Amino acid sequence: MAPEFIAQKKQTEVQPQAKLYKKGLHHGSMKIGIPKEVTLQENRVPLTPSSVGYLTGLGCEIILQAGCGENANFQDHEYSENGGQIVQSAQEVYEADTILKIDPPTIEEIQLMKMGSLLISALQINQLDGVLLKAMMDKKIHGVAYEFIEDQSGALPVIRAMSEIAGTASILLAAEYLNNTHIGKGELLGGFAGVPPTQVMILGAGAVGEYATKSAIGLGADVKVFDNNVYRLRRLQKSFGRDFYTSTLNPKAIESSIQRADVVIGAYAGRQHRAPVIISEELVSRMKPKSVIIDVAIDRGGNFETSEVTSHENPVFTNYDVIHYCVPNIPSRVSRTASYALSNLFSPMLEQILIDGGVSDALRSSQGFRRGTYLYKGAITNKGLSQQFGSNYKDLDLMMGLFS
Repeated sequence: MAPEFIAQKKQTEVQPQAKLYKKGLHHGSMKIGIPKEVTLQENRVPLTPSSVGYLTGLGCEIILQAGCGENANFQDHEYSENGGQIVQSAQEVYEADTILKIDPPTIEEIQLMKMGSLLISALQINQLDGVLLKAMMDKKIHGVAYEFIEDQSGALPVIRAMSEIAGTASILLAAEYLNNTHIGKGELLGGFAGVPPTQVMILGAGAVGEYATKSAIGLGADVKVFDNNVYRLRRLQKSFGRDFYTSTLNPKAIESSIQRADVVIGAYAGRQHRAPVIISEELVSRMKPKSVIIDVAIDRGGNFETSEVTSHENPVFTNYDVIHYCVPNIPSRVSRTASYALSNLFSPMLEQILIDGGVSDALRSSQGFRRGTYLYKGAITNKGLSQQFGSNYKDLDLMMGLFS
C-alpha cells in the first residue's frame, strides 16, 4: 500500500463521522461509476477490487461495468465481493455523479453523462476534439485531467508513476527483442562473464530515463544517458551512487555512441507539444544490424525520424535492419501493475472528495486538484485549452472566491 494511501487512511480514522459522510456531489453518498474502456489497446482499470472495498467501506457507492477489469486480470466477482455493483450497460454506469476512467471520453460516453457530473480521466490535450469539449461544456461537466493533478511538492504523481513503469518496461522489451524468440540477434541484455556488456543508450533523464537506467544497470549493461538538463544528469548519477556516461545532446557524442549501441531508448519529451526528433534517419541507417529502438516518446511524435506508431498486436517493424518498437501507452502492456499504481493514487483522491463533501469543497482544499481541473460547471479553467480552441478562460480561483 502506498505511503500516501496509508496517510489518507489514518486521516479518515480521526475524522468526525458527520464530516466523513457529508453529502457528496448531489444527494446521498458519493456514487462513482467505472465504465469499461472502449479505446483500442487500453487494458488498465482505475481501481482494484481492494480499493473498491476500502471506498465502499467509507460510504461510497461504486458501479462498475461488467468486464471493466478483465484486461488487468481482475474479475467481476472480485469487485462484487468487495462491495462493487456490477452492471451490464455503460448507460447504468453513467448514471453515477462521479465518473472515473482511464482514457478521455468519447462523444457517445459524454452523451450518457448526467448534467453536472464530475469526470476524472485523461485529457490528452494535444488530441482533444473541439466537438468533445463543447459537448462536455454543454453538460456543465466538472472535468479533471489526472495527468495535470499535482501533489504537495508540485510533481505530477500519475504521470510519474506511469513513466516509471514505462521506463522499466522499455528495458524488458529491449531484452525481449534482442533474443532469438522474435527477430533479434540472439543476445542476452546485460553483462555476463567473458562477454562484452550490452551497450544501452538512453535519450532523456526524466522519470522514464531514470527507471530505464536503473533496470539496464541492474542487468549489467553499459549505459549512456543523454539530456540537455545537466541537473537531471547529476541527480541521476547521484541517485545510483556511481558514475556512468552522461552527456548533453551533443551531435558528435550521439553519433559516436549510436553506432556502438545495441539498444536505444527514446524518452526525451522536450518542452514543446511534440517530442523533438533527436536521431535522424541517416543515424539510424548506421546502427548495428538487429539493434533495437524503443521509442517511448512515440505518443508525442517520437525521438527517431524513422519511428512510426505501432500497436500491441503488431508492435515492431524493421527499418535499415534495426528493430523499432513504437507502441504508445507502454504501461497498458503491464496493465495489472499499472492498475495497482493508479488505484493507489485515485483511492485517496476519491476519499478526500468524500471527506470534503463534494468536488467544490475538494477543489477549495487542494491546489493540486485545482491544477488538474480544466472544466468547472462547463467553463474552461485551463489557459492552454482556452487558447487552443479560442474559447473564454475563467480563473478557477476567482470562480471559487480563492485569492493567493
